[in-house]
Amino acid sequence: MTANTETPPRAGLVVSAHSADFVWRSGGAIATHVRQGYRMKVVCLSFGERGESAKLWRKGEMTEEKVKAARREEAQKAADILGAEIEFFDLGDYPMRVSDEALFRLVDVYRDVQPAFVLSHSVKDPYNFDHPLAMHVAQEARVIAQAEGHNPGQKVVGAPPVYAFEPHQTEQCEWIPNTFLDITDVWDLKRQAIECMAGQEHLWAYYTRVAQQRGVQAKRNIGITAARNIEYAEGYMRLTPSVVGDLS
Repeated sequence: MTANTETPPRAGLVVSAHSADFVWRSGGAIATHVRQGYRMKVVCLSFGERGESAKLWRKGEMTEEKVKAARREEAQKAADILGAEIEFFDLGDYPMRVSDEALFRLVDVYRDVQPAFVLSHSVKDPYNFDHPLAMHVAQEARVIAQAEGHNPGQKVVGAPPVYAFEPHQTEQCEWIPNTFLDITDVWDLKRQAIECMAGQEHLWAYYTRVAQQRGVQAKRNIGITAARNIEYAEGYMRLTPSVVGDLS
């Protein structure tokens, strides 16, 4: 029998507090990397059933389980459009709480996916405490997944860079983009994914404007002589150091 020596595809991990966050904030990154052959995995810690589903609740005769089901369906459709795998932890919403069991479940995801990079929320967010909690658990799980003593025998992860994607109100969250990703070629896919989020239709135009604004900034930062025409981009704040051979 011939041994399987096929190299697994490179992968990225997105830790999303709620079931729509990954779409607004990193849908372009997901689609871009899928096109490049990456395995992209999204973990939704919560459905956002209480704090981010006002439109659904206003329909009347609504229950928490019905809202969760609607949010799950929206997120699954969006993930399918973007080409990502998606897993739902269902940890509650407003407040979301992360138990050790859930933390170790995320560690297992890290070790399975072996991500080359990790995307999650801003470290601060005075408007939504579930968001920084998601980033905290994403970073804590990353550290545990690196530990040889946790479930010895499993393959540990390396040191994938961690990026905070754009929060809704950047200044109040003390989020400053230091990385721009050109998503022009996949914008149509991201917009399709955005339109799956029927429960938050008021954000469709907002995040379109954000992508256009970041596109302008991205183009400015590659210089006026660059031939690349960037119309849409996503901004990220890298939280881990870069190790380079030169500074060009």
